[in-house]
Amino acid sequence: QVQFVESGGGLVQPGGSLRLSCVASGSIFRSRAMGWYRQAPGKQRELVARITTDSSANYAGSVQGRFTISRDNAKNTVYLQMNSLKPEDTAVYYCNGFPWMAMYWGQGTQVTVSS
Repeated sequence: QVQFVESGGGLVQPGGSLRLSCVASGSIFRSRAMGWYRQAPGKQRELVARITTDSSANYAGSVQGRFTISRDNAKNTVYLQMNSLKPEDTAVYYCNGFPWMAMYWGQGTQVTVSS
């Protein structure tokens, strides 16, 4: 059984920071690349950042230089540090494997960037 539990979202002013966490249960975490995804109202879910098992990371152009993805394999946890947040970053953020596994989406965590 695979489960992803996201946390750390909230309301933040433009320019602020948040750190998201995702704890993965099951045995696949250490052998799988992971990704953070987001879905804004009325838009499709999109990949924000991904990280390989040896912590090589890639980012969507819209977040490059502002977001940092990391993972702690000992804790089965993947993080997303988000700095210099913008209103257009407002979305529900999810973690999943990369490529994603459709049957294992969690509840996500809401990030709202607003003054």
